[in-house]
Amino acid sequence: MEPDAVIRVDPDFAIGLLLEIAQERSLGQLLQKLVRRALERPETARIVIWLIDRGDRCATCVRRPECPDQTRCLHAVADGANLIAGPGQECDGIADCFARIPLNVGLVGRIAATGQQATLSDLDKEPGDLAALDWLQSEQIRGFNGVPIIYKDEVLGVLAAFSRANVSDESRRWGRVFADHIAGAIANARAFEEIERLKAELEQQNAYLREEVVQAKAFGDLVGQSGALGQVVSQIDLVAPTDASVLILGETGTGKELVAHEIHHRGRRKDRPLIRVNCASIPKELYESEFFGHAKGAFTGAVRDRVGRFETAEGGTLFLDEIGEVPLEVQSKLLRVVQEKRYERVGEDRTRRADVRIIAATNRDLKKEVAAGRFREDLYYRLNVFPIQVAPLRERKDDVPLLAKHFIQQSVRELCCPKPRLTRAGILRLQSYDWPGNIRELRNVIERAVILARGGVLEFDLPIRDPPPAARSDRPHADDGVTTEFLTEIELRQRERENLMVVLEKTGWKIKGADGAAELLGVKATTLLSRIKTMELKRPK
Repeated sequence: MEPDAVIRVDPDFAIGLLLEIAQERSLGQLLQKLVRRALERPETARIVIWLIDRGDRCATCVRRPECPDQTRCLHAVADGANLIAGPGQECDGIADCFARIPLNVGLVGRIAATGQQATLSDLDKEPGDLAALDWLQSEQIRGFNGVPIIYKDEVLGVLAAFSRANVSDESRRWGRVFADHIAGAIANARAFEEIERLKAELEQQNAYLREEVVQAKAFGDLVGQSGALGQVVSQIDLVAPTDASVLILGETGTGKELVAHEIHHRGRRKDRPLIRVNCASIPKELYESEFFGHAKGAFTGAVRDRVGRFETAEGGTLFLDEIGEVPLEVQSKLLRVVQEKRYERVGEDRTRRADVRIIAATNRDLKKEVAAGRFREDLYYRLNVFPIQVAPLRERKDDVPLLAKHFIQQSVRELCCPKPRLTRAGILRLQSYDWPGNIRELRNVIERAVILARGGVLEFDLPIRDPPPAARSDRPHADDGVTTEFLTEIELRQRERENLMVVLEKTGWKIKGADGAAELLGVKATTLLSRIKTMELKRPK
């Protein structure tokens, strides 16, 4: 390069580059394209672009002590060079001294702080502020053009070009034009990326919410009038207005998820999302990604950034169902989020704040799990701030009729079946069963019966179980020295005849249909007619 050479800008080249910049929607591709195209000019030795970002991302930066404002600084985001030194001599010093630059420190830092362009010439004779760059001489650097990237009066970063010729006034003006167009392109690219991020987050949230709707159908609403349910509702009313962590305990199928829904919908976060995580269905190696999300390239298969459940539930409630299934090695990271409200995505060093309310549920005895070393004691106490015990259905027999009617209506609506009839005998049969599968089993039995009834009387296919030991022990035995009462065959038939007459008189001798004698007795109409004929019963005139 001649000693008096200056940079000349080809207008066609400049206009073409500006048009290309305007077409880019990806911030990373925009910056790399700009660097690559600028280096096509032979006099350009190096291009570096910095953008202002948070200072908490560079806590280990060697220049952090010089930084007057450690909340924000310049981060190098794109860099390229046309080298003379050859392979292995690629200006290594620039990565150390230019990777992070404090605002208002050094030439580049002052450009960002003041928003003023800076141009230097004859650096081969007087390097000035750039004397620390030992590669200036080996790369024959003579000119420097540093331009602030400004969008709507806000400095976004700095574009710097090192050249082997002095910077002309024309190049200085074109630098300003490029910086302004870059600022607009960066704003547009960030807007597109934010739209894509929100779109992905919304899709993720909708998927979670669709899952919530499907799961919630298993229990309906809070239905019942038993004392056990009333106690649960009282506890919900107490804890819902607070942000306290809740641990819901109970057997499988008792409606723990419904209790979590009620806590959320009665609290101050009701207008924000309620996100459910089924901890039992997550593969062991994906717990962290599922909870906290991951950055693109964090592991094999991570082809894009993924939003975790904590981020999706931001401002709302996170329901950790089957919390007892979380592996011990993941519990420590979960404890940090519950305790400090902070987390990092997998493969990312940025610390995020989690503004979520935690509700957990389990059918395990967590005290025994803690004693056995399978559950962290500190996490247990963090979750167990307000425990709620949900009673099994066998302890809520008074709720069975209301729940049955509720599930009948729900099944008729969802299955598009004709509405069947629920008889008193059917209710007694449901109440006499101990329901080991709780409300979930009740719903399944009701749904099957509705399908089979075809609009007629509901008949429930329930297994016959032996009475509980307490019930058997109440019966008198010969060993007790008490004579057991019994009926002879004639007495038994007479009792059956009297009972049948009571039912017939009660129904006005209506045999079939709703509230007919057959329905009240829980038998088929043909069976009842056969009994009436056998007993020679006649309707009084």
